Amino acid sequence: MRTVDYNHHCRSAWWWAPYRAQVTARFHLMGLLLKFTIPPGAFGPGLALANRGTIVVHPDTRGGENCRIHIGVTIGAALDLKEEGPRLGNNIYIGPGAAIVGGVTIADDVAIGAKSVVIRSITDPGVTVVGAPARTISRKGSDQMIRATAILRNQGRPHQ
Repeated sequence: MRTVDYNHHCRSAWWWAPYRAQVTARFHLMGLLLKFTIPPGAFGPGLALANRGTIVVHPDTRGGENCRIHIGVTIGAALDLKEEGPRLGNNIYIGPGAAIVGGVTIADDVAIGAKSVVIRSITDPGVTVVGAPARTISRKGSDQMIRATAILRNQGRPHQ
């Protein structure tokens, strides 16, 4: 996904066209094999797909760093065609079968439980939401999640 995004935005010269077509076709094939539909550039670095399975993400969705998505997740716009996709913060955990619908905004460090349906914005960082419609049940959030980008940024630095 990162390769496709990079090649479409940074290698726009005509001689890169065959390579762009190749990596785009490979990305599309991997999406078919692993059963996900995630547009390039929708998420920041550290995106983790927990298992192979159906994951659908709306093209207008924007997610931050270190999002972890499980199987059966749908992130999309509502029925109104003018509405844009959801905005997800950093360090988001989305449990199996969850749905995030409409132009909602999710704050940082939020955990969304399995089979939850988020139809309203979650503005409090560090909370856990569950249910249909989703409601806050805890203030722990996704603080137990491994943050891949933080690990990479700290490589080569002495431990404190």
